[in-house]
Amino acid sequence: MTQITRLFDIPYHQLEKYNLEKSLITKHNGEWVATSTKAYVDKANAISRGLLRLGVQPNDKVAIISMTNRTEWNIIDIGVLQIGAQDVPIYPTISQEDYEYVLNHSESKYCFVSCSEVLGKVEAIKDKVPSLKEVYSFDELGTCKNWKEVLELGADESNQQEVEKLKDAVKPTDLATLIYTSGTTGRPKGVMLSHDNIVSNMNSCTKRLPIELGVSKALSFLPVCHIYERMTLYVYQFAGVGIYFAESLEKIGENAQEIRPNMMTCVPRLLEKVYDKIIAKGTDLKGIKKKLFFWAVDLGLKYEPYRANGWWYEFQLKIARKLIFSKWQEALGGELDVISSGSAALQPRLARVFNAAGLPVMEGYGLTETSPVVSVNEEINRGLKMGTVGRIIDGVEVKIAEDGEILVKGPNVMQGYYKDQEKTDEVINKDGYFHTGDIGEVDADNFLKITDRKKEMFKTSGGKYVAPQLLENRFKQSRFIEQIMVVGEGEKMPAALIQLNFEFINDWAERHDIALGDKNEIVTNQIVIDRIQEEVDEANIDFAKWEKVKQFRLTPDVWTIDGGHVTPTLKLRRKIIKEKYMTLYNDIYGH
Repeated sequence: MTQITRLFDIPYHQLEKYNLEKSLITKHNGEWVATSTKAYVDKANAISRGLLRLGVQPNDKVAIISMTNRTEWNIIDIGVLQIGAQDVPIYPTISQEDYEYVLNHSESKYCFVSCSEVLGKVEAIKDKVPSLKEVYSFDELGTCKNWKEVLELGADESNQQEVEKLKDAVKPTDLATLIYTSGTTGRPKGVMLSHDNIVSNMNSCTKRLPIELGVSKALSFLPVCHIYERMTLYVYQFAGVGIYFAESLEKIGENAQEIRPNMMTCVPRLLEKVYDKIIAKGTDLKGIKKKLFFWAVDLGLKYEPYRANGWWYEFQLKIARKLIFSKWQEALGGELDVISSGSAALQPRLARVFNAAGLPVMEGYGLTETSPVVSVNEEINRGLKMGTVGRIIDGVEVKIAEDGEILVKGPNVMQGYYKDQEKTDEVINKDGYFHTGDIGEVDADNFLKITDRKKEMFKTSGGKYVAPQLLENRFKQSRFIEQIMVVGEGEKMPAALIQLNFEFINDWAERHDIALGDKNEIVTNQIVIDRIQEEVDEANIDFAKWEKVKQFRLTPDVWTIDGGHVTPTLKLRRKIIKEKYMTLYNDIYGH
């Protein structure tokens, strides 16, 4: 196989080098159903032939919307790309209005959906999308055409020559995909990524993962419509890793125990939830078991890699791993070599405790516009440093601007925003550097550290700068606090809107014989408010006087994607949250 330069070269490389019996594996009716590399390539070619017969031409757009990751997604992806067309992966959980906007803006000709839930959303706006010819579903629904009809249309191989001709015509610099960012403000922007953008990122990231070529297994559950998971899936395919698609977020633990994966990707929010569950179990223990559990956790929170804490610490850690942490490992299958964390800032304490527990969490950094990885930690080559997002990857250049903003240049930087030269010029300067909007620093060992979002930093009326993410990450260490947004731009002091961890609050109230009502009563209960004040006071100790959260208000709602509080990648939609709780905000500042 010659060098990989286009995304559809990857399955052929896998076929030649590893020819896996189990390349892509999805659960159907309680059984893991494997697709071999050979079947993967054959079906992708059948899709290409079928699409050509449907009239799809180079540079046409095909949308894919799936509630979960699954084998079919990858087959459609390769089938579309081979004929010089582009796919448009769409977040399943965005609003109908955004579906309409993205499908129209991309002028998608066909759309593949996973299930009835997604189909319902598409059907509701289909008439307002003149370019859309047909919708196909992966599930057998009976209410719309099935994707197998396209496979059957391509069963006749007589036009395979045409597929080969179109494949040969695709250049590495050609557009491969349009990924619409789930912006925290305004309309989604269509990020144009070429084959070369993503392939260059795949090559640099493969070196950072502890993969046993042709042998390792991965569990995939982050949305593949996000470039982070998608690029990682290409890494897995390139390295001959068998990819198992989790049934749902709720079943990750169960699925991990069934397949015993060696690697997976995740977002910090997920690690926070796993940690909180583990701690809740530890709290229920009694006597010596409880003492041992929290001794191990405290030890884990002091973890430093490469035996930096000395022999006595390592000796204790060995005992903690045997007695306590081995159970944590077992809960995720017992064979994890790496968990790659991205998409948002990871609390350093979580990185410490999971690494101490023998669950190597490697935090990275990137954006959709950088395909996505800019830097990532790795265990080998002394490449792990707590509190950083790792060393910058090969071929990528990072420069820190005068105001502290991280600027990125390299083969991974997008071609621009689709149909929007003005916004493209705002973020890519004339020297080719992409302005990330993040503030950071690079240390002497080439490790990148993110200190805040440029757009999210604010100034109080006293002229002092406040970095809300730093505060929010510290406050979320409290088991009482599920979500928090620090506010105070132009005001005399920082304050916070807090969404409680209602499950934990109810357990706590039960233990202390406190009668609580519904969520509306909980957030106005003075005993609860006083208890949260203790948590706030404790967290405030870590910050300078002007940064401390002086007041807070509790919100009765759980902050969700559907509720508009957070984006599909679980980032806060700050403007919307502030608008929703304007009454509480005004109450804080006496407006």
